Amino acid sequence: MSKPTVLELCAGGGGQALGLEMAGFAHSGVVEYEPAFCTTLRSNRPHWNVVQGDIRNLRAEDFTGSDIVAAGVPCPPFSVAGKQLGADDERDMFPTALKIVSVVKPRAVLFENVPGLATARFADYRMNLFRQLAKLGYMPRSAVLHAMDFGVPQLRPRFVIVALRADDDPYFSMPAPTAPPLFVGDALADLMEERGWQGADDWARRAQGIAPTVVGGSKKHGGPDLGPTRAKRQWAELGVDGLGIADEAPAADFPRDGNPRLTVRMVARVQGFPDSWVFSGRKTIAYRQVGNAFPPPVAKAIGEALAMAFARRVRPGPVTEGARQLVLLEPKPRSRRSVGQRRTA
Repeated sequence: MSKPTVLELCAGGGGQALGLEMAGFAHSGVVEYEPAFCTTLRSNRPHWNVVQGDIRNLRAEDFTGSDIVAAGVPCPPFSVAGKQLGADDERDMFPTALKIVSVVKPRAVLFENVPGLATARFADYRMNLFRQLAKLGYMPRSAVLHAMDFGVPQLRPRFVIVALRADDDPYFSMPAPTAPPLFVGDALADLMEERGWQGADDWARRAQGIAPTVVGGSKKHGGPDLGPTRAKRQWAELGVDGLGIADEAPAADFPRDGNPRLTVRMVARVQGFPDSWVFSGRKTIAYRQVGNAFPPPVAKAIGEALAMAFARRVRPGPVTEGARQLVLLEPKPRSRRSVGQRRTA
């Protein structure tokens, strides 16, 4: 029996595509604009059909029959600091993604974006997006999922929209947490000591907390670091120097009580990538691929929920009128171990 297929748009460094592959999906196409990102995708998965180009120029009819259209469309318009979108804002890729959906006619649509899209500020835009999905025959639902609930050692909330056709919709539920919290020190201890740093064990015991959200490097603003001032302070609580990204793990003579910088590989672990996934390009471009990624374990959990819905492996619940409405889920305060808080005995 052949695997269900995904057309992945705006694939970046491959986080969502890799997670969906882990969930049992094959890829009819993996579309990405940036050449270095495409090199990463091709080098890690030579059998993937990687299409380099702007999704606005994609021949969507070449991908009809794909079971899912998945996309992590560019997110700057929906950041908290961003301005409300205008009707002709060229940064907004959702209209293009919806046009592709209308041609491909998949069984399900998966969009992920920054949590700002879930806030009241963008309620009108969000509702319009849901209405357009409904017109195409889908039943959209949304949630803010936190990477820390899926075995990823950082907070990283992401706004997820899943829309299925009416016959599949009753069998789908957003994934529940799949793993207990993984702390930064436990996730990175072996990488910190790989060059003989004598302080690695002590550092790992200090770094018993969840990391702040990793922020992707910018094309316009220099080299990589671990985010704005507040995030750097939170990283410092975990014993990490967030002012830059290191080329290598700390050497044997690094101060035992020092705060090391993370390497690209370490940040990739914090994003939930397996060590086997290699990022192409120099440090800055490699870090951009990592920092902007959708954590593979989160995508895997969503993919498994979609696979179960397609296979009708769960008993459908009663369909109430409220379940058919376009409900907008706002992020809610959650109880969690604060960044940098240590585990107690």
